[in-house]
Amino acid sequence: MNEMVSAYRSGNVARAEYASPHQLVTMLFEGALERLARAIGHTERGDVAAKGECLGRVVLILDNLQASLDAGAGDGAIAGNLDDLYDYMMRRLTEANLRNDVTMMTEVQQLLLPLAEAWKAIAPGQAEGSASASEEGHGGMAPVHA
Repeated sequence: MNEMVSAYRSGNVARAEYASPHQLVTMLFEGALERLARAIGHTERGDVAAKGECLGRVVLILDNLQASLDAGAGDGAIAGNLDDLYDYMMRRLTEANLRNDVTMMTEVQQLLLPLAEAWKAIAPGQAEGSASASEEGHGGMAPVHA
């Protein structure tokens, strides 16, 4: 979970310090979507360096979300599908960065938004599972519990 906190810590230190595992994942989704929107704007304005920085942060957040998946939950199918989706999004963002392609960034935005909305809709008790954060190492906060 420390990696996940670090991925979003840049502007929300106090909020992250006291957040539940469910809130941390929500913050990561929000941070990814915010930075993705910024990257699109930077691309449209021709600010290549700022675009690259924002996309790099989105990839880092997606990597942390991917690393938090619990393949042991249920039959593992949801975690497997999310793993593949996060991997796809990271590859698309890398390609979008190289090509300055807003269409690819928008595609990832459209894939990420429903995941974020679904995560927010989950009751925190469902998202955190029965084990504590220290027992699982990630607090059972992966979107796999959806």
